[in-house]
Amino acid sequence: MVLAELAAAQTTISTQTAISTGVDADAGLPFWEIRESGMSLRLVQRLPDQTRAFFLARGFARADVDLIAQGCVFQTIFKNTSQTDKPSVLEYNLRDWKVQVADAVRGLKTREDWAAQWAARGVPQPAKIAFEWALLPTRQVYNPGDYNWGMSVFDLPPDSHFDLEVIWQQYGSRHTAVLKNIHCAPDVSVEAELP
Repeated sequence: MVLAELAAAQTTISTQTAISTGVDADAGLPFWEIRESGMSLRLVQRLPDQTRAFFLARGFARADVDLIAQGCVFQTIFKNTSQTDKPSVLEYNLRDWKVQVADAVRGLKTREDWAAQWAARGVPQPAKIAFEWALLPTRQVYNPGDYNWGMSVFDLPPDSHFDLEVIWQQYGSRHTAVLKNIHCAPDVSVEAELP
């Protein structure tokens, strides 16, 4: 079923949706997570300095790196977990997702939005390619058991709070869940702990 057909289908808000927060064991940073039959999504906070270091190492100028690092970046892990229960293809389009800050609602900043900005700023081609591959794809289709991860940029100042409405298509219907009070990392320097 294509996205246009699914958009016209009934939206499902499952009573089996589990939303949780905590500290990611690998990153040691806060996470926000949705788990529903057939799908899981986890957003893990990234510190601005982590993002700066990552993109400086990929050929970006300091001014360009600061644009990314101060844009509220999360590591995003999206999985189609339907292979263990009732297999179904999963589709999403980040352009459907909604970011709410106070009373304002808007979309995420996607690869395509960044590509136009990088072209205008004259970012070198190798850096643009590295950036595109680092971000979560704008649209994706996952077969049962497929997953992907990448950075998501919410284009908010450090230390902001927001809600995120996540929309995906699976089992022939449109699903939605809301993650509340997501916290962008503050822009503070962290001292490295040396052995």
